[in-house]
Amino acid sequence: MKYTYIPTGICPTEINFEIEDDKLKKVEFDGGCDGNLQAISKLIKGMSISEIRERLSGIECGSKPTSCVDQLVKGIDEALGSK
Repeated sequence: MKYTYIPTGICPTEINFEIEDDKLKKVEFDGGCDGNLQAISKLIKGMSISEIRERLSGIECGSKPTSCVDQLVKGIDEALGSK
């Protein structure tokens, strides 16, 4: 399943990802800190959705109440129709 999520409260304006067999197959952030987001994308590629939720949900960025990876989790949940 391919999905595009429009995040709020972070620098990237769009998060595109693909889920296959309950694993994150691909993720791309449009905008933000390019090097860091490329590294994150490579590190979590192939990771199970439950592990991504467990490790990345709730992470904040500086004084922001969310982060790029927290918004990714929110996007995954939206795509899968869960909270």
